[in-house]
Amino acid sequence: MAENISKPARKVIISCAVTGSIHTPTMSDYLPQTPAEITASALGAAEAGAAILHLHARDPEDGRPTPSPDVFQEFLPKIAEKTDAVINITTGGGHNMTVQQRLEAPMRFKPEMCSLNMGSMNFGLFPMLSRYPNWRHDWEPRYLENSRDFIFRNTFKDIEYILEHLGEGCGTRFEFECYDIGHLYTLAHFLERGLVKPPLYIQSIFGILGGVGADPGEVMHMRSAADRLFGSDYQWSILAAGRHQMNFCTMGAILGGNVRVGLEDSLYIGKGEMAQSNADQVAKIRRILNELSLEVATPAEARALLDLKGADATAI
Repeated sequence: MAENISKPARKVIISCAVTGSIHTPTMSDYLPQTPAEITASALGAAEAGAAILHLHARDPEDGRPTPSPDVFQEFLPKIAEKTDAVINITTGGGHNMTVQQRLEAPMRFKPEMCSLNMGSMNFGLFPMLSRYPNWRHDWEPRYLENSRDFIFRNTFKDIEYILEHLGEGCGTRFEFECYDIGHLYTLAHFLERGLVKPPLYIQSIFGILGGVGADPGEVMHMRSAADRLFGSDYQWSILAAGRHQMNFCTMGAILGGNVRVGLEDSLYIGKGEMAQSNADQVAKIRRILNELSLEVATPAEARALLDLKGADATAI
């Protein structure tokens, strides 16, 4: 009888996007806004099982997205002091920020990982206007309406600039955010030029108006295209907006991917039920992964899978 040799269990990385720049304070009482709230929510997500914490900053006074390194300074060191989770700082920032503004915090803190959108795109938030009759802050409806006539800019030149200054210059690796099939081909272009190096961490994003829709067939399409373009040189992850969050993450995990949850991507934990914390969503997807007999990666295992430089090599 042939010897039964079991393969090492695959480890699934859970990322948590703690606050983002899409949702506004009116939409949820539980959306972290102040540095203290972002710190507490990030630490809760890490304790629940998130190996990567994807972080944006908000103005503590009114909750609007801000690229200010001084605001990041108020929570990044506190998070790093109390958890070994990987800190991942956005380079997307928020609407109407220049590339230079979006890089101010990453260039100061030189984190292990940053997000990087792989193309310019329409990014429509304006459909959310009809859901709320009243707003806490005047900036919120204007912010959403402005997305009707706004292009989220990430040109080839912009991407080259970020890869050179933050990637090559700081040793930061990237969560490559791909909102459509064309973004995968853009990433393949940079791989061919040697400006990015494996292992790539590809975040496939579904359900944002302007990007690929939240349809299971598109998940298969994105996976197939990534396999064809990158072979075994990448780690795949899934996120989906709003009500699609958990079912698409589950589908992605079954297909061999990693997962991202968090209040940046969805404000809900179930149908009609608001998530009261990021930890709620992390705990739910972890339960689902456990039921699928999939093991959750620790921060140390995530660092090894993604070839990160380590927390000691950052300026946080």
